[in-house]
This record gives sequence, C-alpha cells and structure tokens, in this order.
Amino acid sequence: MPTLQFKGKQLVQNHHLVVPFHELKPVASKSVLAKGAKASLHDNVIMHGDNLAALKALLPTHQGKIKCIYIDPPYNTGEEKWVYNDNVNDPMLKEWLGKAVDKEDLTRHDKWLCMMWPRLRLLRELLAEDGVIFISIDDNEEANLRCSLDELFGETNFAGRISWRRRHNQPNDKTKMIAKVGESILAFFKNAAVYKKTGVGKVEVTGSFSNSDNDPRGDWATKPWKTGEGQSGTRYIIKSPTGKVYDEEWMGEENTYKSLLKDNRIVFTKNGDGLPRKKYFRFEREEEGQCATNWWPHDQFGHNQEATDMLAEIFGQKGEFENPKPVKLIKSLIDIGFVRPDDIVLDSFAGSGTTAHAVLALNKEDGGNRKFILIETLDYANTITAERVRRVIKGVPNAKDEALKEGLGGTFSYFELDKPMELQSILNGKSLPDYNELARYVFFMATGEEWNPKEMDSKKNYIGESRNYHVYLFYQPDVAYLKNTALTLDHAEKLPKWKSGEKRRLIFAPTKYLDQDYLDRFGIDFARLPYEIYQLAGAKKKTGA
Repeated sequence: MPTLQFKGKQLVQNHHLVVPFHELKPVASKSVLAKGAKASLHDNVIMHGDNLAALKALLPTHQGKIKCIYIDPPYNTGEEKWVYNDNVNDPMLKEWLGKAVDKEDLTRHDKWLCMMWPRLRLLRELLAEDGVIFISIDDNEEANLRCSLDELFGETNFAGRISWRRRHNQPNDKTKMIAKVGESILAFFKNAAVYKKTGVGKVEVTGSFSNSDNDPRGDWATKPWKTGEGQSGTRYIIKSPTGKVYDEEWMGEENTYKSLLKDNRIVFTKNGDGLPRKKYFRFEREEEGQCATNWWPHDQFGHNQEATDMLAEIFGQKGEFENPKPVKLIKSLIDIGFVRPDDIVLDSFAGSGTTAHAVLALNKEDGGNRKFILIETLDYANTITAERVRRVIKGVPNAKDEALKEGLGGTFSYFELDKPMELQSILNGKSLPDYNELARYVFFMATGEEWNPKEMDSKKNYIGESRNYHVYLFYQPDVAYLKNTALTLDHAEKLPKWKSGEKRRLIFAPTKYLDQDYLDRFGIDFARLPYEIYQLAGAKKKTGA
C-alpha cells in the first residue's frame, strides 16, 4: 500500500505513546448533575484542554468503548490561524511551535499532518471494534487525510465518502470558476467485518413506534405480511388468534412465518381478528429504513445557515460561533453509525457543541441513553460549548422546535485537564497526583483494563480486581509518607488469605522489605512506584494476558 510522507512524520508516528497521562479535575460548578450526584467519566462528559492530552487521559476508562467518533478538525484553509503546539521534543519541530499557520506558511500541510497523526492514533485506540469514525474536511486536506486514514485504519476499513452540501444558496463569486458549496465527510470502520456483523445503520427508520406488549427488544412498528398489489408471494392458510382464517399470498414462506410467529414478530390487527403484520424494531434496523448514499443535500441534512440560526436562537444573539454544523447532519451520522441506545459518541474538536445537542435530541426522541464525550481545546469550552449544552438540557424559551423549547433533559460532567502525571514527580515530590488519579492510572497501565472506583477500599490500600490480579496501591500524595512506607510482612499478613491457584495480588508501593520467597508465599507480585508500571504493561501485552 502506498504511504504518505511528510516533514516530521518519523517524529510524530509514535508521539501518542510518550504523551503523559494528565489528571482530570472535575468542576461541579460548570457541570449539570443529577441531584446528589458527583462528576463522573461515566456521565456525559465535556472536557476543556489540549485534545491530544485529553484523548490520552480517556484511555484508562474508554479504550475500545467508543461506538462513534465525529470530528471537525481545522481544514487548514490558511484563514483559520490555528497553532501547532504539540510538545514534540525535537529541534526540527520546536521551530514550528506556537506560530499561527496561515497561507504564507509553506509547511502548513506538513504541520497539519503532524497535528492530526497522533490524534488519529489515539482515536483509533478509543474506538470499539464495531465502531466508526466520521471526519469532516474540505479539499485543502482531503487527499492527505484519506491517505493517512488508509495507512492508520487500513484501506479495507474505508466506509465511504459523503458529499454534503453545506450551503443552501447559490454563490455568485465572479473571481472563481468553481465555488465551494459542499464539503466531504470521510468514514472509516475500526473493523469493517465486525461492524457489519452487528448491524448496518440507516439514515432513517420510519414507522409509528411503540411497545404495547413490552417487548424486551424495544419499540416496534409493523408492516403488512400480506402481499400488496403487484407483489408476488407464497400462498398458505393463516389462522388469527380469534379463529378467523385467511387464505392469501404472503410476503414469506410458511416456515418463515412460523419462525416469526414463534419469535413474537407477528401481530394481528383488530384485536387479533385482522390480518397479520410483521414487527420491525427501531434499534435492530433489519432491512427497514433508507440506506445512506454519498450525496447529502442541504434540505434533508441541514446547512450552515440553519446551524447558525439555531445557535443564535439558543444564545439569543448572533455571532457566537462561525460555521457550526447542523444538528440534522450529526444525528444522521449517528444513525448510519448504528449507535445503539447505550453507546458512546465522541467529538474531540467539539466547537459549538453540536454533537452533544444531537445526542441529547436523539435520546429525547426515542428514550435512548446514549452518552457523549466532548473535548474542546480553546477557551470557549465553558462559555460556548458547555453553555449551549446547559441551555438545550434546560430548555430554550424562544425556540421554534417544541422539544428544544421544553428542554432535552440529561446531565453532563465538566472536567478541566489538569497537570501531567509524570512518574518523575513521584520521585522528587513535586506535583504529586491524588490517590484516585494515580489508582486509575496504575491500574490501567498494569492491567490494560478500566478501573472501577466502586471496588476501591483506600483504607485497605485496595483499588480493584482485574482479570489476573487483585490490585493494591500503598500511596499518599505526601513526600514523608512515600519516604517512610514499604510493603512489610505485617502488611502481607493483613491481606486476605491466599491459596495457590487463586488470583495473585499486584501491589504498588514505594519499596518492599520482603524477599521473593515471602512474596510467593502470600501470592504477591510487587511493583515499585514509579519504575515498574510501564514494564508490567509491556509484559501483559507480550504474554497476551
């Protein structure tokens, strides 16, 4: 497969690996929480901070769990004045840092690729095996982006390219031969084979949905089982629950009908006396609904002016944000991404917060419990991104849309990206992370699994259970404690009794006063803070544990 070469590629190919984990500081005053609830990464989430570091910080809780990603990165038009400032420790790249990228910058395409590459690597890690990523782009970087995605995701995982008409009017620019009225959305699967096994999304699934019989598969609608005019079928006798006999041509074979009847997918109209109809479910998609095409017109999927007007309606004034995306567009991407009612949608270039608005609107329509994660680097993360979400949750009194006027409901937790959790800080006593943040970090790094804070018992230094271990952390953000704490025989004897063949205990502590014989007697694998965290993670990957 051809590969894309650009200045700095060798330096950023694996930059995502050396980006430090950062602490995440919850800000309750900027959140919308349920009564009595605390901010949580398992709630809807809005994060403020550099999106590369924020994506890395999400790995311990969300690696492989995101069903759908939508991003709208800078298009690199030369007018956006975006800044490439990733902390890549190399003199060649440092000359680029902190400088606005404009049309006069002859290396702007290289900078854009250097910015995108590590973010795409982390986004792929966060994506579920049956997940899909959508990326809005225009012709300034579309070719470079497509080549990058082919290399990072694999050509066979290319799902398609959507051409969306973003302008509803016809431009009259006499200086151009071809005026821009559209842009592209590139779609890639994490794993095309896995995605297609779980069900293919549709643009729209129509019908009068309800769940009168409390079917565990959720809301359903029906369509005729009897053939209509001009349709051919199979003739056999069907008897209704009331005993009425129908001798007609039906849509499927008799064995198919019997199978559907057994599976509670056949209902009879007129209280059991009418013709049979086949159920289809809102969230199973099946063969119902319209398959997406690669041409998305503005009248069906929204346009920039519509999105701008909606934002003005929400904030009560114009000019809050340039070129927001319409809610219709993001809702349709979520639909074809086959995002189920409990799935997670991530947007790491959150902008005005349209993705959160779309998720909440879909939940309001169908009773789903989809979650969103928004990341915004710029300072308007609270005043525009989060503020929009607060308003659509609570209701916009002057909104034309009745659901928006009433309020879409929901909650979200607001987080600020805090200081980096660099292991050296544990040695020199500077910027020590708090207990919970270090627990989340070491648990993930050592086991590759998500840490569940509900399992933690800090009084016993216990932070949770993985597939292979019970994990303990002897730590306090206090230099004196770290200097005077060690895993001792007394600590080992206070652990629950251990028998050979049971899960071993993985214990993190500043040092130990036990030799290997004692560690084996108590079923302990010791990891000294901070040196052996990465070593353990590497060992797990090699052994496949």
